[in-house]
Amino acid sequence: MELLKLAALDADDLAVVSAHLQDAILRAGDLAYLPRERRFALVARRFDWTAPEGTPPRRRLTGLHFDRVLGVRARGVPRDEPDAVLELLAITFEPGESPSGTATLVFAGGAAIRLDLECIEAGMKDLGPVWEAESRPVHAVPLDAA
Repeated sequence: MELLKLAALDADDLAVVSAHLQDAILRAGDLAYLPRERRFALVARRFDWTAPEGTPPRRRLTGLHFDRVLGVRARGVPRDEPDAVLELLAITFEPGESPSGTATLVFAGGAAIRLDLECIEAGMKDLGPVWEAESRPVHAVPLDAA
């Protein structure tokens, strides 16, 4: 079992991290903002989109952190319910005055977390455990997209 470890230093790198974390599941209590360290971190159960063909779908325990975080704003994240489940759909980046910008973690159901960044400095790392998933995530495709 190979553990994935990625670093993101620009918007293209962050797009790769986002692709690997698409459909990751996490609990609201697995999110942490450490303002003195200027770090935002989370632990998620990511769907392993790169699993070998013919193997059962699986999830992996994965950590993600952003450094050089200047501020965090959340919408729709139930902070008073640490066991509330969130499904991460994507991580986007909107540039500001170079090299700063805003990374947004977009969750199903309209929840989002915006990270004001001095610059992109993020890391994603599998933490070891892997298990068989109940199913493969499915996304509805709009009729006009076909």
